[in-house]
Amino acid sequence: MGVTLNLLVRVFRYREGLIPGFTRRYDIGFLVQYERHDTMEAAILREKRLKEWRRAWKVDPIEARNEQWDYRAIGPGMARRLRISPGATSD
Repeated sequence: MGVTLNLLVRVFRYREGLIPGFTRRYDIGFLVQYERHDTMEAAILREKRLKEWRRAWKVDPIEARNEQWDYRAIGPGMARRLRISPGATSD
């Protein structure tokens, strides 16, 4: 969770593990939701409020908009890293 002026750059950096922290430690380079705000101040206020929420409260708005938790940053240069489980087949 965070605030950025350039979503594509931020997603790329997280996806490639270029930013230290939780997402790199747990290999979570996967965008499932984003919000636009008119001002940086509004975005920061929203981020601070969300960070106070319990995990379950954070999940509800994601599932309301993205029930299957589909990757939300697919586009030119932003193809999802595929994770293949050991023993998986291509059938």
